Amino acid sequence: MSDNLHTTPAPEGVALPGSPGDRKVGRARPGPWSGLGSTQVVYLALLATIVVGWILVAIDGGNLLTLETVVGVQQRSAALGIVAVGQTLAILAGSLDLSVAYLISLSSLVAAEIMEAGSVPGAITAVIAVSALVGLVNGVVITKLKVHAFIATLGVALIIKGVVDHLYDGPAGRVPESFQHLGYDRVGPVPVSALLWAAVAVAAWFLLSRTRYGYRVYAVGGDPDVARLSGVRTDRVVIVTHILCSLCAGIAGLLLASRLGAGAPTVGTDGGYDLESIAAVVLGGTALAGGRGGVAGTVGGVLLLAVLDSVFNQLEVNSFFKDVVRGVVIVAAVAVYARRAGRKRL
Repeated sequence: MSDNLHTTPAPEGVALPGSPGDRKVGRARPGPWSGLGSTQVVYLALLATIVVGWILVAIDGGNLLTLETVVGVQQRSAALGIVAVGQTLAILAGSLDLSVAYLISLSSLVAAEIMEAGSVPGAITAVIAVSALVGLVNGVVITKLKVHAFIATLGVALIIKGVVDHLYDGPAGRVPESFQHLGYDRVGPVPVSALLWAAVAVAAWFLLSRTRYGYRVYAVGGDPDVARLSGVRTDRVVIVTHILCSLCAGIAGLLLASRLGAGAPTVGTDGGYDLESIAAVVLGGTALAGGRGGVAGTVGGVLLLAVLDSVFNQLEVNSFFKDVVRGVVIVAAVAVYARRAGRKRL
């Protein structure tokens, strides 16, 4: 009987028993951080970034750790954080979603126009319905038509772009002041938008770690063939995952509409929420191949990007250099995770 048994990866933090062949002989010597998970690594990197950023800003004559700066980081990261949570679900299932940026723009426009007509509950319901429909289309195209997730979601993104470009030349609709509290109000030092992000993240964490669906997501992302042979309805898992991912994009669209006071046809693409959300997920240690990672790491990845932005803004660094540094950080993080994963397999 072959010792080369395939096992489905467990959620991060859940240990699987080692195979009989996993002995000390031939194993690489563990590195200094070998006992740390990817979530711990990203939060250590976040702490290091805060310390180094504080020193650099202090040398420049500023102060990074003011209440205004901390609140600003929370507000700027909320929309990206919500999208990144949804993107985490898709990537864990071995997929991804490039349509989220255009869906955010469409959601903000739908919400603002219906709110202008006088119905906030109707606007929220419409955004949920549109987002769920987009996610359903993404999932069905990927699972039933067997189109790769990259191409499928890119195609849907272009369809949404065409609709938005045809119907809107600029900002549209109006968000009432009562709904704008979502984007600007605070509970003490914590913005309401950050609380919304926290609620979405906790719900996703619970779904992944405490439900059968969550374990099926990891199983499908780890090896869809093994999951299928184990009785998991892989197509259904992927479709539900894309619906949830699109719902997160819709929520982000509502949040941005509340901050802008209107819908904007470029609010999603200008923010780069498609690639930024994937970058945050990768920074958080979730494997692009799926099956390994979690929401806690994604939260750390989003905060890391937000802190970097805050440091760059206070130092008045030009946008070109900001993009270069962010790119280096992302590539370095992926290299570190790949190296650590390789050592664990030895």
